[in-house]
Amino acid sequence: MLYADSARNRLTGIGLVSLCYLFFSLLDGSAKWLVGSMPVLMVVWLRFVTHALFGGAVLLPIKGRALFRTNHMRWHVVRALMFMAMTGINFWALQYLQLTVTASIFFSVPIMIAMASALIFNERLDLGRWIAIVAGFAGVLIIIRPWGAEFHPAMLASVVNAILYAVFLMMTRRLAAYDSPETIQYLPALGAAIGLAPFAFAAWESPSGWLEWTVACLLGVLGGFGHYLLALAHRYAPSSVIAPFLYQQVIYMAVFGYVVFGDVPSPGLWTGATIVIASGLYLFSRERR
Repeated sequence: MLYADSARNRLTGIGLVSLCYLFFSLLDGSAKWLVGSMPVLMVVWLRFVTHALFGGAVLLPIKGRALFRTNHMRWHVVRALMFMAMTGINFWALQYLQLTVTASIFFSVPIMIAMASALIFNERLDLGRWIAIVAGFAGVLIIIRPWGAEFHPAMLASVVNAILYAVFLMMTRRLAAYDSPETIQYLPALGAAIGLAPFAFAAWESPSGWLEWTVACLLGVLGGFGHYLLALAHRYAPSSVIAPFLYQQVIYMAVFGYVVFGDVPSPGLWTGATIVIASGLYLFSRERR
């Protein structure tokens, strides 16, 4: 159910999406801390298992069997496979990159969606949008600097992850016309938890202490609750209003990275991130018009 478009509801939507991206930042930061001492595959699986358990405990009493009801199961299976790939790539890249680097590359997703809309769906884009797309990709090049000594192959993995997520979002928007937000966010997590279980058990290494267990169990809670808040925010405010607040995530990432890992973002990263963010904000402003 969508709420009436009002100033109060827009502020509510902005508050919900801001909290959502804080949770996503804590999720990535926690995963980066865990993969320093645990196999990546195991961390990915624990993220989905706890998501599925937490989501089921919250949603099943409300939705019942309707939580699993869909006429597009094939698309949900594909999204579950993409969910596994994206999370695995992201967690692997976090071993080698600062949180602000992965976040800044991720900000190119709206730019990739705009380009895909033009190339795949033949959506007409004006000159301003094409300039924003080109500038956005130039900003990504400044961030990863393939010509510099700071380049790491994990940066390319983050670019691939952003491409996958752009496709994932376009599929989500299409499914939103047929299935409920609860079903759309829950089925891929459940499918990923089931699909990765045999591989996770084969690579199992028990967490060394209560702190690792606690952080590992919180992964799914942060992810599941973050996705729920994101879906709820869209009920209170249009996408064109809340989408630009994605970019505040780089602030959370920078603070978390500095406090926990002592990471200080380079000037080149801030320059590239500024270009990518400016390009994305321009595209959002054009969509609002």
